[in-house]
Amino acid sequence: QVQLVESGGGLVQDGGSLRLSCTASGRTFSRYNMGWFRQAPGKEREFAAAIRWTGGRTYYADSVKGRFTISRDNANNTVYLQMNSLKPEDTAVYYCAAQSALTSLGLIKLMRKYDYWGQGTQVTVSS
Repeated sequence: QVQLVESGGGLVQDGGSLRLSCTASGRTFSRYNMGWFRQAPGKEREFAAAIRWTGGRTYYADSVKGRFTISRDNANNTVYLQMNSLKPEDTAVYYCAAQSALTSLGLIKLMRKYDYWGQGTQVTVSS
């Protein structure tokens, strides 16, 4: 089992920045790819960003590319999502998730291939 706890959400103005954190406990954090997903009101949960277990490769949804940066600190069992130039359409509950490092590379953006999920943190961007 892996337990994930997100933090760092809040209310920010259009154009502002936030940094989300997700701290893991349980099994060895470094053996998992980590992802951030988000769910806006009335919409399905969608992929935002992911990082391989080594930290050497990152992936982004087109909607956040160039504005969001995912990173990880394996020594402290934490993954981050730095969000800059936030827009009202970024308003959502943000979830971090863990995926076995053995999962095929091409599946890192697929929500159903993630094994563990946090409880989510609300991000609200006001216009």
